[in-house]
Parts: sequence; structure tokens; C-alpha cells
Amino acid sequence: MSASPSPESLRAALGQALTAAGEIILGKETELRLALACLLARGHLLIEDVPGVGKTTLSHLLARLLGLDYARIQFTSDLLPADIIGASVYERANERFQFYPGPIFAQVVLADEINRATPKAQSALLEAMEERQVTAEGKTHRLPQPFFVIATQNPTYQVGTFPLPESQLDRFLMRLELGYPDAEQEKILLAGEDRRHLVANLQPALTPAQLLALQQQVENISVAAPIIDYLYAILQLTRTSNRFLHGLSPRAGLGLLRAARAWALIAGRGYVIPEDVQAVVPPCVPHRLLSGEDNGPVGHAAIADFILDAVAVP
Repeated sequence: MSASPSPESLRAALGQALTAAGEIILGKETELRLALACLLARGHLLIEDVPGVGKTTLSHLLARLLGLDYARIQFTSDLLPADIIGASVYERANERFQFYPGPIFAQVVLADEINRATPKAQSALLEAMEERQVTAEGKTHRLPQPFFVIATQNPTYQVGTFPLPESQLDRFLMRLELGYPDAEQEKILLAGEDRRHLVANLQPALTPAQLLALQQQVENISVAAPIIDYLYAILQLTRTSNRFLHGLSPRAGLGLLRAARAWALIAGRGYVIPEDVQAVVPPCVPHRLLSGEDNGPVGHAAIADFILDAVAVP
């Protein structure tokens, strides 16, 4: 029987995956690290941006590099929950109903343009994202491990969109914007090979078993008492400030802690420092908050800046 891979070899493979990803998604090193940290923290990722900036490529890239099964669901206004979860079909030969799983049973699921579907279809993801299972016709079906949902969302000012409810947004550990590449990177992109072809030719840098081992390593990253106090101060600020309609939930606090641990792991450390928390506050916190009536900060970047400026660093 072969020995389990060492933590050092797993982290080296993780670094190779990040390097390979950076050669496909140009000029977005921070966003790639955050997306990978989200996966290592067992979270789900929401990407909000205009069409055509690489959201779909990013999801396919992560699945390819990590050796995971991949499925894409195009969310439209006529999408039904059964189109996501699956359905039971009566088989005359066997005289019984047979459940046929839907695309949600992949390890990486791209929910493309999630806010173009009705709330009823959006809600089909709630149980899957939180419980890692789905219930169909009274029977529970476990989802594969690891399980990672990447949802893309069009700007809400575009025609035919349905805003995601707060309960749905809270299921996403992180929200990112990819944005346009800078001038030099976009020129390389225009002159180079199609990114989809490059992704298709990639070899996996990790196996699903190695990814699960890295997720376990994240849980073993140590967190000192001052860091816990720092995290709690962030939570309390959002709950007591009249700049927000409501504060962060305990689930949000636990997610923020997992994300900080994952960021520390990617950085090669076995412990969390304040800079790890500060790195993950912008993608983890603002999408869970609504500005209050007292001239609260507007926009995700402004909310993150307000929180980080207001809470003393240990």
C-alpha cells in the first residue's frame, strides 16, 4: 500500500496548479488564489461580472486542474428544479420508478447566469450547497465529494434578471469580480491560442483524493486567540453599526475563519495571521450585508474598506 502524500508535497502540487491556472487566466493571480481558497475551505463561489471576462473558463479550469467531474447548468427563466436535481422515471420493464440524477451530481457545478432563473429554480441549490445532499420525492441522495458550486451572476441592471435572495447569497462563501484584463495581458490574450483549447489540453495537477487531503489540512491550520478576537470584532461591528440593516451570522463568521485558514495554507503557513483575515474579508463579507439608512457604505469595496478600517488589528 502506497504511503499518504506529505503535506509538503500536497502544497507543492497546489503551487503547480496555481501556476498553471495563471497561464490560462492572465493577470488575475489574486482572484485565482481566492477561488482556490474558497474550494479548499469547502465553500461555494459567486462571480458577478459582465459576460465574456472568463467566468466559465475559470470554472472549467479549476475542474480540469483538480481532476474533478464537471457539469454546467445554463440558468434560464424556464428552468425547473428537476432540471437541476434530476427526476424519477417509471420503467415499465421493472415496474418501478428509477431516479436519474441531474447535473448537480458533479463535483464542480457551474450555475451559469444563476440570476436569470426564477427564485423557484434558484432554490433548488439551497439544500445541495449547505447539506451536500438533495431530496427528491422524499428520498435523500448524497452528493459527491468534493462538491463545489461556482455560480455566475449578471449585473442586476441587465434585462431578465432575478435578484438572489439573502438566503441564497449567504450560501456563497465568496463573491468575486474578475474584471477586464490590463492592456498588456489582453494583448497577449488576443494574440494567443483560444483559452478553451488550452484548458482542454491541461493535465490535472491534483487528484480528488489529494484535494480532500488539502481540505483536511485547512481545518488543521492553527488560529490563535487574538485572531479569534479580531474575527469576533468584525462580526460585532456589522451587528452593532447602524450602517447595516443586519449583521453577519455565525455561519458567516465560521466561513470567514475557514477562508482565512485556506488563505494561510496557500501562503505556506500553518497558522493564521491578521493579513489572512484582511485578504478574505472583501470576498467573504460585503455580499452578506445591506447598507442601512445612516449613509452606510455603498458598493462591495466600500463596505470592506469601512469594516477593515473600523476594527483594530491585533
